Amino acid sequence: MIKAKKFDGVIEAVHYTLDGKIDWVRGYQRRGFVFSDMLILDRQTLLAQLEDGDRIYIGQRQALMGNDFALGEVVRVEKQKVGEKIVAGKAQGDGDFLADTPVF
Repeated sequence: MIKAKKFDGVIEAVHYTLDGKIDWVRGYQRRGFVFSDMLILDRQTLLAQLEDGDRIYIGQRQALMGNDFALGEVVRVEKQKVGEKIVAGKAQGDGDFLADTPVF
């Protein structure tokens, strides 16, 4: 039996500002045993959740499968000399970067 990953949220799309920071993300959050409907989270809310220890992945909800998701990279915060950046996959440059995430 394959053990399921424990996670608190899934990001399925991202929108960046002109300076390379996340403006908002679209995704789902765990609510007990189930997941929320689609949510829009701003950068500050996402950053607060990550700093509180929530495990958030890049992924997509599986059609007609309720709480099943195809998961990709884990989202993490990397500290910099000035501020922090939110990344998934290999970090590139000084801005936020969520690898393999559709941009809207």
